[in-house]
Amino acid sequence: MGGVEDDEPASKRMKLSSEELRRLSNGSIIKQPVGFSGDLMAQPLQSEGGEEVFGSKGLIKKVEFVRIIAKALCSLGYIKSAAHLEEESGIRLHSSVVNAFMREILEGNWDESVAALRNIGLTDEGTVKSASFLIFEQKFFELLDEEKLMDALHTLRTEIVPLCINYNRVRELSSSIVLPSHCFSVHSLKQDKLRARSRTKLFEDLQKLLPPTVMIPERRLEHLVEQALVLQRDACMFHNSLDQEISLYADHQCGRDQIPSQALQILQAHTDEVWFLQFSHNGKYLASSSNDQSAIIWEVGANGVFLKHKLSGHQKPISSVSWSADDHHLLTCGVEEVVRRWDVSSGECLHVYEKSGLGMVSCGWSPDGKCIFSGLTDKSICMWELDGKELECWKGQRTLKFSDLEITSDGKQIISICRETAILLLDREAKVERFIEEDQTITSFSSSIDNRFLLVNLLNQEIHLWNIEGDPMLVCKYRGHKRTRFIIRSCFGGLEQAFIASGSEDSLVYIWHRGTGELIEALPGHSGAVNCVSWNPANPHMLASASDDRTIRIWGLSNLGTKQKVACSNGFHYCNGGT
Repeated sequence: MGGVEDDEPASKRMKLSSEELRRLSNGSIIKQPVGFSGDLMAQPLQSEGGEEVFGSKGLIKKVEFVRIIAKALCSLGYIKSAAHLEEESGIRLHSSVVNAFMREILEGNWDESVAALRNIGLTDEGTVKSASFLIFEQKFFELLDEEKLMDALHTLRTEIVPLCINYNRVRELSSSIVLPSHCFSVHSLKQDKLRARSRTKLFEDLQKLLPPTVMIPERRLEHLVEQALVLQRDACMFHNSLDQEISLYADHQCGRDQIPSQALQILQAHTDEVWFLQFSHNGKYLASSSNDQSAIIWEVGANGVFLKHKLSGHQKPISSVSWSADDHHLLTCGVEEVVRRWDVSSGECLHVYEKSGLGMVSCGWSPDGKCIFSGLTDKSICMWELDGKELECWKGQRTLKFSDLEITSDGKQIISICRETAILLLDREAKVERFIEEDQTITSFSSSIDNRFLLVNLLNQEIHLWNIEGDPMLVCKYRGHKRTRFIIRSCFGGLEQAFIASGSEDSLVYIWHRGTGELIEALPGHSGAVNCVSWNPANPHMLASASDDRTIRIWGLSNLGTKQKVACSNGFHYCNGGT
């Protein structure tokens, strides 16, 4: 990588121009082997078999540790510090053979580069061939760039083709000679800069190809530190805050106060049991439906949740609601009745979807918001245009009279309870059916935001987490809540949906850690069965619960001294933390 002799003092090896320092700080590679010119023949690395180790577990090899630190210092632009570390430790970042290889690459000495590559001592001939291919490919393109077509053709025929690898790429290179417009622009004013940048890219590609013992991967120390931080975060039972700082100074551990466990607000606008509720995708609204035959759109503000529209028109209780992808429209489904579409801004009913002689039992949206889906009492599922025109109907045992309905975010799959113990995963395009089979009666389900997982509530008071990518696979079980008579719904929630929440017939709201299945909280406050819960997708600290006690509770972080808000027909009044 440079022309500095190994026996020069560190003070001379550390001298850099301001331009070189700037390029290093931007992640570029300098041509001088500053601070990394030690000859392994004179100062060999310690042997692999008996390396000095340290650390409480005796797992950290000193040589590897020092080399990785030197690499990190170099990447950060601290070249002098890296050189000092080399000199004081006697441990070189790169051997002289590797330094020579790096120098030849960056100076464009291609034949010498391949010779130096073989001197590194690689045992895998496949790696040597792949690296040689990249080097000769760079040579080929630079010859084309200089309009030396015959030389480029000679390189292709005598140096690249004999490697007998990557035949598709060889054909592409051949086409570059026939159609030179596919190559670098000729005589560009920035030609030298582009060539240097491409050599740096070649060096990065080679670095990924060569064993890490030869050339330490770029940003290796950062990767190790980030990996440790992620493991600590994932092991933290209560991690639930985007603002939570993760420091290198101490092991990470959140407190229980990161879980929404205090009822900050009680909404009392419904006049009968509240059966269902769901936050909008942007977290700015909450929709609830009730046995009182009404639905309510609540607006989520900085100072609380406020009634925006009360939606009337159904002649039967409303079993569920569904938000359009843009949150501009809301669907409400009456029990074996009709589906209504509402304008969220005005509260106006825009359309009523119905089918003669049949009732609707569930509703959902296509991702583009141009179609709606509904389960019907004859166990079929239909798709409608917004104006009510029926587009398609999947007949047969597709749904039940009491079933949730989900359409995946790519619009390809329809998910519905098709039998008492089975959930249908219907691929609309491929016309392929998959099933989740349970031993117990299924009462409800909900999907994760990424549509990779399904949360299934069962009659036996268990909640099962299924991975539905490929063949469905049971991942985890959650226990503790009570369910004997009613449909109880659960949901994903919290930061990165790391938690599971559920209603319960014992008037509690249950929260589990999704990964471990450990019960974290059982929140008291309601005086009737909790039928449904919904976690705000935009605020990991906001959870809502709907109950037979006719109220909706908004749960937030515990904060002593915070007064509880109770929404009544005539506005709000406060109570000092009571229930």
